[in-house]
Amino acid sequence: MVIGGVLGGVLGRQIGAGTGRDAAIIAGTLAGAAIGGAVGRTMDDMDRLRTAQTLESVRTGVSTAWVNPDSGVQYQVTPTRTFEAATGPCREYTVDAMIGGRVEQVYGTACRQPDGSWRVLE
Repeated sequence: MVIGGVLGGVLGRQIGAGTGRDAAIIAGTLAGAAIGGAVGRTMDDMDRLRTAQTLESVRTGVSTAWVNPDSGVQYQVTPTRTFEAATGPCREYTVDAMIGGRVEQVYGTACRQPDGSWRVLE
């Protein structure tokens, strides 16, 4: 999971430029990491970008929700805890996804790296 996340962050860094660069780095890291089960398999690039933006800018306890217009999957991402680790800020979060009429929930932790990318921890 971590290796994929780091590789995704590197790819995001290479394709991101200008003001969108940070979002590309963040989304690339989440794209490379296994977000988890059916939730991770249903997410497309825009879903991962919205998840990354939530981790970067939404207060703890506040949810961001959206519906993917292509798949119809409903997502809700909630940062549940923010803490400082030796390497920098980290966030615990939940992702709820309504897939095929059933809610799937994934818990995770991601930490910001020195280059601004987020690495999803196992």
